[in-house]
Amino acid sequence: MAENRASVYGEGVPCWVDAQLPDVEAGKRFYGELFGWTFEDWFGSFAQALKDGEPVAALVRKVDGRLPTVWTVYFATPDAPALARRIRDAGGQIVSAPVPAGELGVTALVTDPEGAVFALWQPEEHPGFGKRHEPGTFAWAELYARDTEAANAFYGDLFREALFGPDAEPDFGRAPVSDVFSDRMPPHFLVHFAVEDVPAALEEVTRLGGRVQAPPFGTSYGEVAVVTDNQGASFALLRR
Repeated sequence: MAENRASVYGEGVPCWVDAQLPDVEAGKRFYGELFGWTFEDWFGSFAQALKDGEPVAALVRKVDGRLPTVWTVYFATPDAPALARRIRDAGGQIVSAPVPAGELGVTALVTDPEGAVFALWQPEEHPGFGKRHEPGTFAWAELYARDTEAANAFYGDLFREALFGPDAEPDFGRAPVSDVFSDRMPPHFLVHFAVEDVPAALEEVTRLGGRVQAPPFGTSYGEVAVVTDNQGASFALLRR
């Protein structure tokens, strides 16, 4: 059943993901085969990914080759400008100030105090995921931080209801960068997509030209493997 309605996503709930890629057509082939996505032209240079006809992600062509090839997670908010101010006041930074994305909603790009990048989404015509927590769709976002206690304080204050409210079912967590990555890796969010069989999905990733960054390992939220696509964007596969 589609979840694409605004009431599903309270402030601080991951509600959308997109990938900045050098070649969107190559991205369509990779993710279409890996996750069974189909695509439709969308806002600007975005291609919206669909799973069983429901929106699950977007791919967008990088306008500047110096920008990273990366997946970005969006957190829902009823007021992007107000949340951006709270982030700045708490020690984060505003990378791109809130701007309308046509009639779809309002978006902003921000960082936490350690520099981990994430986005905000104030929905209008596009509330966010139409499908999630199923194979081939968003399942989790893990923050890899250097100072996990500082991260707990920042996000705990910023998204208290989504994390600790009486009806909270968090879709993101945090871990030390060094648990999975080199100490030189900057703090970042890692988007996880659900799969039914992690080893089988890894075979598909490599067949399609991607590579394995971290082989399967156990976490409190399931079996995870970290990979990159055929253009270098990192993401994770998750079986819960």
